[in-house]
Amino acid sequence: MFNQIKTAALSGLVALGTLAAVPAQADSIYLGFGNNHDRRVGVYTGDDEDGFRRDRNWRRCSPDRALDKAERMGLHRVRIVDINRRVVKVAGRQYGDRVVVVFANERGCPVIYR
Repeated sequence: MFNQIKTAALSGLVALGTLAAVPAQADSIYLGFGNNHDRRVGVYTGDDEDGFRRDRNWRRCSPDRALDKAERMGLHRVRIVDINRRVVKVAGRQYGDRVVVVFANERGCPVIYR
């Protein structure tokens, strides 16, 4: 039994070493093992920069991104309260209380106030 585990571990290390030897010019290589919600395993290759640059508002925090981020933070029934050139305010409910989260209107939607 121990020999089988050693063989499996060694073959896994050889496989990872082979992936490291693959030339990755301008492409990106992502080795994914999934997460709690997505159990896929695989190697993904490709250049995401074209799609990233095609998005005109990639530097700003769009209302959809702010809503998504607020939901990932645990807020329920989220909605946009206010948008201006500096901030995006999102309101929702968490543990029965009304919560307002203020995101900066810049890349990555950083949280200013919660």
